[in-house]
Formats: sequence, C-alpha cells, structure tokens
Amino acid sequence: MKRLLASLILASLANLHGSVVESLKALASVGPEGRGNESASAAWKDVVRAGPSALSPLLAAAGKGSPVADNWLRLAGDAIVANALHEKQPLPLGDIAAFLKDTSHADAARRIAFDLLQQADSTQANSIEPTLINDPVQELRRGAVQRLIDAAKTKSGADAKSAFLEALAVVRDEDQTKTVAGELKKLGVNVDLPRHFGFLTKWSVIGPFHNTERSGFETGFPPEEEINLGATYGGKDRPAKWLPFESKDEYGKLDFNKALGTLKEVTGYAVTTFDSPEEREAELRLGCKNAWKVWLNGAFLFGRDEYHRGQQMDQYKLKCRLKNGANTILVKCCQNEQTEQWTVEWEFQLRVCDSTGTAILAAK
Repeated sequence: MKRLLASLILASLANLHGSVVESLKALASVGPEGRGNESASAAWKDVVRAGPSALSPLLAAAGKGSPVADNWLRLAGDAIVANALHEKQPLPLGDIAAFLKDTSHADAARRIAFDLLQQADSTQANSIEPTLINDPVQELRRGAVQRLIDAAKTKSGADAKSAFLEALAVVRDEDQTKTVAGELKKLGVNVDLPRHFGFLTKWSVIGPFHNTERSGFETGFPPEEEINLGATYGGKDRPAKWLPFESKDEYGKLDFNKALGTLKEVTGYAVTTFDSPEEREAELRLGCKNAWKVWLNGAFLFGRDEYHRGQQMDQYKLKCRLKNGANTILVKCCQNEQTEQWTVEWEFQLRVCDSTGTAILAAK
C-alpha cells in the first residue's frame, strides 16, 4: 500500500508543472508571524489552478512545516475540491482515502485528507470514520467515538449500559467522557474519572517558599536539589516540611490552598512516585493557571512563567520516557501577588498517558 501510494504521489508530481511544485514548497514553508505570507498568496493561486492533480502532492507536503503552512495547504485543497465539484471534474478519491488510512503520514496531513474526503464524498468519509475508533490522531478518533455515543443514546436498559461501557473504553476527550460518565451514572455505573484519565492524586507537598516580586520561578529551592520527605527547610514566614496530600477532585486537581493555606507571593512543590510497569514513551499532561515547572527523575522537562491565563485539561503536553519501576515526578507551582478573586487558584492537575491520551496506569 505504501509503495503504491508513493508511486501515485511521484506520478502526480511528474505531471505537475514545475511552478506548481515550487508553489507547494512555498506554501509548506510559510512560518509563524506572517513569514512567507506574501509569496504564499501567489503560490496558493498557482496550486489551486493546477486542479485535482495537485491534491496528492499537496497532502504529501502537509504536516512537515508550521501549523500556518498547513492552513494554507488546507485552504488550497478545499478550493481545488470545491472547483472540481462545481466543474464536475473527477477527483482522486481513492488516493485520498488511501492516504488517510496510512497512519505513517503526518497527523495534520491525515486530518486534511479526511476533511477533503468528507467535502468531496461524504458517503465514503462516513464509511471510513467508524474504522478510526482507535486512530492515533485524536481529532480523527473523535468522530468515531461520537458515533458510538449517539448510538448508545438510542438504546435503553442493559443494552444502553453495554453500549456506553463500549464507548467508555475508547473515549478520551474531556467533554465526551463527561457525557458517557453521566449516562452511565444514570444507569447505576459510577466511572472512576481519575483512573480513566490517568490523573495522579496522591502527592507529598511542601511550602510555602517565597515568590517575592515573582522571583520564585527562577529560584532553586531545596526540593529542586533533593527529595527528602523527612526534611524541614526555612520557608516563607514559617518552616516548610513535606505533608501528604490526596486530591479528591474527579479531575485530579491538587489545590495548594487546601494543603498549605490560602497564600500569596508563594511557591509550593508537589512530588509523587509513579511505578511504570515497563520502560516506555509517555506524556505528562498538565493543566495549570499559575507559573510552573516539572521534573521527571531529576531531569527538568518544561515550565511556564505566567499567571492566571486560564486552565484546562491537557493544557501542556510534556513528552518523556518512563523508566521501568519507580519514577519521581516533581511539580513546582508559584502563586503571584494579585488579590482579585479570579487569582485565588493555586493548583494544578497532572496525568500520565500515551500520545493518544490513553491513561497509563501505575503498576502498583
């Protein structure tokens, strides 16, 4: 299949005028902040004029540059399909479908392929969508999951329960999970949401350390040098020692205000051990509206020095590699000086999952 598709793309490239090939390269190289937009405008027109023969090479170019570049390519593909439908020109639907089914292609390119197929032949797109139920691309999987949810809603009693449990096994998005969990609750089934998502709820916390004039983010307090749960350090206005804390929030939020008190201009840390059943690639997905940093096994992963700009599940995705056995996860969370009611939150949520959002559960 891959060799055939590669041959088709090469054949399409050979049939394209050289300027169109260059135009596709121009679209694929558009960068953020408008870099390359001027040349892209002319290139876009050239690609659209090439018609359906440009679609396979267009998909091959997608997903290799910036999101802005993919938007240009998507718009070009939309215009080509719309023009072809209006002019009753044949479209390479088989090639587009084959591209979509090949999971080795870039996620963004496969999303564009599905959208083009849906625009050109919704019947064929609808026949393929249910097969994407375990697709590695979240946006493609979502439609297939929604079909299960919609079908479950048409059933009652034991049949509905079975159908919603089937949906629960594959659902990953927060809103769809809420729907499924809500329906199952009506049917007498309580869903363990922290377990379903892989939220870590049992931590040890320490603080408060200072965050005077927001300097705490860059200050290396003792927990960054050692994890000694029996230690006591000099904190802000009082000794800082480790305390056990378990989140009871169904979305795993660890609230430092509950653990340490409602404070301002402070820094807190939380540490936990995650026992991985094997060495593997994973993602730590964090939601936080405070300044934060995350370490895994002593290695710094990432951080953001900003405050109160909103919080949502999976706000930040930190790719990592878990070792077999105990993995130490350390989170630093800073609270600033603002006193407005909407700045009170001093919290985060963190879960362990794979690249599809499927929870990775601890061995113990």
